[in-house]
Amino acid sequence: MTVSKTPLNVVNTRKQYSEMTDMPSAQLSMVKDPYPSRLADAPASLWRPRQEAVVKGGHLTGPLSQAQLDEFERNGFLFIPDLITGSELDELRRELRALMNHDAYRDKPYSVTEPESQEIRSLFAVHLLSQRMGELAQYECLAGAARQLIGADPYVHQSRINYKPGFAGKGFNWHSDFETWHAEDGMPNMHAVSASLILTDNHEFNGPLMLIPGSHKKFVPCLGETPKDNHKRSLKAQEVGVPSEKALTELVAEHGIEAPKGKAGGLLLFDCNTLHASNANLSPDPRSNVFFVFNRPDNRCREPYAAPAQRPGFLAHEPDDDAQSLTE
Repeated sequence: MTVSKTPLNVVNTRKQYSEMTDMPSAQLSMVKDPYPSRLADAPASLWRPRQEAVVKGGHLTGPLSQAQLDEFERNGFLFIPDLITGSELDELRRELRALMNHDAYRDKPYSVTEPESQEIRSLFAVHLLSQRMGELAQYECLAGAARQLIGADPYVHQSRINYKPGFAGKGFNWHSDFETWHAEDGMPNMHAVSASLILTDNHEFNGPLMLIPGSHKKFVPCLGETPKDNHKRSLKAQEVGVPSEKALTELVAEHGIEAPKGKAGGLLLFDCNTLHASNANLSPDPRSNVFFVFNRPDNRCREPYAAPAQRPGFLAHEPDDDAQSLTE
């Protein structure tokens, strides 16, 4: 299958801010947070309604059909099978193995190992570490789809390779990415989308991503103060920023759980607020994917809403970051 590699239009994002992010700091402190989380006491309601539209660029040209946009609007995610196949898929899998086996990355802050071993679980900033992954992030079938969903030419807010080895890959607790990015990175609004290109077959036994369809329309506040340097623990096993069992029980009772599965080369797009998790991989088959988060330039991060300080830059890139930023 041939995929479009047309790069996005180059835009100057340095001065593209929303009205909110242009406000002086004194005014910002007076703006009421529509998505309070990391609370000391249980809120009166298990969730708050989403404030932003889900699909914001349906009028823009791009690779997604109206039916696909409608499915994303309804469920908060969309799986596109067999997006990349053949020799190009083989090339991407070789690049993944080279990155994961690069000894120089093993002890870097942007490399996360399994909780009980030194095997790399996640490698961040791959669009900066690898020219090939940087090119992939600009494919129209990925970034163009993001443009239709978030309503503007995007930049890469975060990128990573996830690897869940056979028999040993641990699971990950239920969470909303936006809750973390809002609380700990300072992302103002729900204007981001994740694109996960699966590079190994995903089946029911090797810990595929599970999602709660429809959960993207409800923000679930979480309890517990954010500890200093929480990312050092949460990237291995998330304990803070996790919805209550009561909220999860009610959401699953209403919406159910789905786990998109398919052959390597499929693409999963999901909204930044869609609740998701994964089980441990107890099969012999590893599960891996390359993952790009696309954000709108006017939604770039500022001061965190519920953390002592912003997390490192490799977890929340600026629009004009380059490889040099990883050493600063």
